[in-house]
Amino acid sequence: MRRSVVRGVGGYLPSKCVSNSDLAGNLDTTDEWIVERTGMKQRHLLGDGQNTSDLAAEAAKIALQNAGIDASAIDLIVVATVTPDHPFPATAARVQAKIGATKAFAFDVNAVCSGFVYALSVADQYLKTGMAKKALVIGADAMSKIVDWNDRSTAVLFGDGAGALVLESVDETHVDFGRGVHSTHLFSDGCHYDLLYVDTKQASAKQPGHVHMQGREIFKFAIKLIGEAVETVLHHNSIAVDDIDWFVPHQANLRIIEGISTHFKIPMEKMVVTVDRHSNTSAATIPLALWEAANDGRIQQGQRVVLEAMGGGLTWASALVVW
Repeated sequence: MRRSVVRGVGGYLPSKCVSNSDLAGNLDTTDEWIVERTGMKQRHLLGDGQNTSDLAAEAAKIALQNAGIDASAIDLIVVATVTPDHPFPATAARVQAKIGATKAFAFDVNAVCSGFVYALSVADQYLKTGMAKKALVIGADAMSKIVDWNDRSTAVLFGDGAGALVLESVDETHVDFGRGVHSTHLFSDGCHYDLLYVDTKQASAKQPGHVHMQGREIFKFAIKLIGEAVETVLHHNSIAVDDIDWFVPHQANLRIIEGISTHFKIPMEKMVVTVDRHSNTSAATIPLALWEAANDGRIQQGQRVVLEAMGGGLTWASALVVW
């Protein structure tokens, strides 16, 4: 048996930072209104000339550097995104070229905010079966490209960024502390397709469409579905909430994260929270949070980390990774 072990993690946020007060200058809103309802205080947005692949490539370079692995050694690149540079080819192909991963095969995954866990699951299957030895799993989104900046209900929620993991396939008998991806669990229900989607009826070359969201309905589903995903990962691995060192949730809304904390009696101190500074970067939120928590020393080798997310589709997912 083989296991996918994390060798490195990286993240990248564009330098342009927009505060709630900046948004209040153009929208009927205030910093207090946004913080109270979302927990968000700022977000990073694409700079001039930047695109999703630029964010992804920068995060990948940092992850590779942290792993001590050259891009030429990567066999597989999976990019989770809903904001590709172009409808095709895949953004992963652009990333491959930008980082010099000359022997990797590359493709995109679209599961919206659950995309990173979906991409992690896909890469894990390739690594466990021996079809690849080293993989880059990237979550990258430039949500500013599809947000209607005149719509208060969505404009305040989203930001841009990317995060990446380097995974290596290792013989299970040679893995210290039980490290690696222990399980991934994916779910979807297309009956709720219309709760969160991008309307492309008025799309153009410069504007691919706008996000439309039924926020209250999404919130209702979030606690229930994310709760089920967390219960699934705990049951599958025969562990209890107290056995988990860190929970890394999708950063959609601080109220949702607090709801999960209350439901499972998880201390907020065990939750990795970045939503206040990054806002919702869709598929990038989880790897960005992993990057931050690993970089500042919170997540240590051998610790159990649960990932969970819910996004448009509806999709939801969970995973257990021993760092």
